[in-house]
Amino acid sequence: MTPDMQDALSCLKSGAEHAQALEASHHEAARLLSPRGLEHYVTGIRAMCTLNKGDDLVMTYVQEMPGVARELGEDIIPDIVGALMKLASHTSGTVLTLLLGSLGLAATRLGDAELMRGYLGLLHQLAGKAPRGLRPMLEHSDELFAKLTLGGLRRWALWGAQAHARDLDGQLAYFGLASEASRAVLQQERRGTLFVDNQRRLNFYLRALWARAFFMRPTSGDYESREGLRPFIEEFQIHLPDAFDDWQGIPGVDLYRAAAAHCAAHLVYTTAPLDGAGLSPAQRFVVTLFEDARVEALAVAEFPGLRKLWGAIHAHAIPLAANAHPMQSLLTRLARALLDPEYKDPEPAIAESAACFHEHCATRGTDNAISREAGLAFHDRALELVALPSLRVLEDMPLPYRDDNRYCWAFDENLFITQGLDYLPERARQVRRQVSVMEMVNELDCELAGDDAQEVWNLATPFWLDQEDCTINELEGREPISEPFHYPEWDYHVQLYRPDWTSVIERRQERGDPALMDEILTRHRPIASRIRHLIDALQPQGVVRRRGYEEGEELDLEAAVRAMVDIRRGVMPDPRINIRITRHVRDLAIVVLMDLSESTNEKVGVNEGEPGYDEAPSILDLTREATGLLAWAIDAIGDAFAVHGFASDGRHDVRYYRFKDFDQDYGDAAKSRMAGMRGGLSTRMGAALRHAGHHLEQQPAQKRLVLLITDGEPADIDERDPQYLRHDAKKAVEDLRTRGIHTHCLTLDPEADRYVARIFGENGYSIVDQVERLPERLPGVFGVLTG
Repeated sequence: MTPDMQDALSCLKSGAEHAQALEASHHEAARLLSPRGLEHYVTGIRAMCTLNKGDDLVMTYVQEMPGVARELGEDIIPDIVGALMKLASHTSGTVLTLLLGSLGLAATRLGDAELMRGYLGLLHQLAGKAPRGLRPMLEHSDELFAKLTLGGLRRWALWGAQAHARDLDGQLAYFGLASEASRAVLQQERRGTLFVDNQRRLNFYLRALWARAFFMRPTSGDYESREGLRPFIEEFQIHLPDAFDDWQGIPGVDLYRAAAAHCAAHLVYTTAPLDGAGLSPAQRFVVTLFEDARVEALAVAEFPGLRKLWGAIHAHAIPLAANAHPMQSLLTRLARALLDPEYKDPEPAIAESAACFHEHCATRGTDNAISREAGLAFHDRALELVALPSLRVLEDMPLPYRDDNRYCWAFDENLFITQGLDYLPERARQVRRQVSVMEMVNELDCELAGDDAQEVWNLATPFWLDQEDCTINELEGREPISEPFHYPEWDYHVQLYRPDWTSVIERRQERGDPALMDEILTRHRPIASRIRHLIDALQPQGVVRRRGYEEGEELDLEAAVRAMVDIRRGVMPDPRINIRITRHVRDLAIVVLMDLSESTNEKVGVNEGEPGYDEAPSILDLTREATGLLAWAIDAIGDAFAVHGFASDGRHDVRYYRFKDFDQDYGDAAKSRMAGMRGGLSTRMGAALRHAGHHLEQQPAQKRLVLLITDGEPADIDERDPQYLRHDAKKAVEDLRTRGIHTHCLTLDPEADRYVARIFGENGYSIVDQVERLPERLPGVFGVLTG
């Protein structure tokens, strides 16, 4: 950690307790941010300290801000810090912490820095108009962002602030989604298809068509009109509305595809700007109709299926325009005729202009001069048929997928070099190189890289220091830790998730003597022998042939001969003369997850001060023995398995230890890590289960299991409600089950019946208070897996 960072965090009273969590967050920030971004980040830490709103606010800022910068770019950091400083005088530290904790979700759902600034402005408005509603609104931010655009959220919030301006209890009910009015306005403002839910698929869609990347950003233009802004292209970026409602039976996702493909066609096939010199607004509008048709014709020539996508919208637009101004109807029919050569319009001016345009496109379609020529010619003919309305009427043509064509008139081929990528986040990516000792000695004055180093050199062998008689790593090195993994947590009071509420950080523990794990097998040889018999019964049997079936895959010759003899004797034969063939194949992946909290250091069966206390085994020893026997059994069966452990020091620092991974052998390396395991801190079970499920989801097995070994119920230092973490653990188990991951608990707590059944279900746990009883429980556990 850099000195500036350490100095900024000096205000933390609990800084030493969360040192590793802070270190992991700083590593993430150093990887994602440029030096300027890191400066903004550290300045924000100092600003949070000056507010004197508690350590939780500072810790939340430190952990959440790198993720927000990753989504929106590092320039958003000063805006967020400024907004928090303004809000600090209006609200409490708890609300500010909730706001910071929800910013990761807001960044993901909004997807744009400008929209985030609009969201921060809305919160500042609410702090003045409805201060009591700010906290319940933030507690329900996940549901609000899942259903509303920023414009919809703004109208919903301001309506509630105005309706309950002097009703404080009403503010709590409205912003907590507990009143009928709140739900009604929420449903009214709910939009059909959100851009953030489809952005990834749209990127793949355009890349599949043109084999190149297109930058897309959402716009929230529905502050005053629920229809939203039209798509537009600016600085080589496609701006699409943040939501599309279904239109005339056409799904919103199809409108997104049509709009994205149309804007991409402009980017691909526009190579020069249109000449707008001397043209009136109406003339420019008609010219862009032909320009839209030109780029669409070039796109359809390469991808014929696009005509069907765009044509469906045009077919529904003509009846709508028929009830509007005659000029709008005329231009809507012209747009369809230009797209579809098979469409025949009764108006000669449209038919002739479309036929001439298609002829020119076939010969010189890459020249946008044909759009200007054809547009001006049709404009003059149209004035002979229909009076010209206002430009606003023309722009209301019912073709929601088309952009406003500003790009066609202001195209600049040098723009991309200077401005086209300004919105992308600045990231100082670290490069890691493997070098030799001599290269390290000759090229570097300092062998230690800082956290913000852009290039890190690694040596394949230890770098010994003669005077110190040790390696640099032993003298100056730090234990590597992972980037933080953020997971939601279930709040049973409001029946909603707190998004990105916990931070899981992977660490390493010290190693021990691998012979200790072998001694466990020797010490419990009778138990190991009994487990061996279980293994033989559970191992895959391959192809199994069973006789005595009326229908099967093969004929049982012996049974068939007996049946023929019975027929000759005039006796009713046995019809079961077939053999069935079945395959017994195990496809299983298991994570053995150990609770390594402080309570595991307690001795079993002996109180402190009693004789034999020092020699008595601890719960950690019992856990190690149970895990060692389980690991030996599963390894003998041949199933893929991993051995992990966890402990926690508050929601910001859930520590996760990987003693053996799926791709590692159960050899001395894994045994030494298991032999060196230590217990400490608390038990935030839900976050650990979710992270174990994250590792299991990457395994291709059909059956997947988290086998949890624990000595007590979930608990942590920052939660006083004993039911809170129990409900979260139960929700984690339910979520894993929906993803095809079974969870079974081997608890070493003899009093566990009162809570463990509610978390894991009646058949989801086994109480193992003595290691000798482990073989009694194994058949039930493995029966669930193989049944």
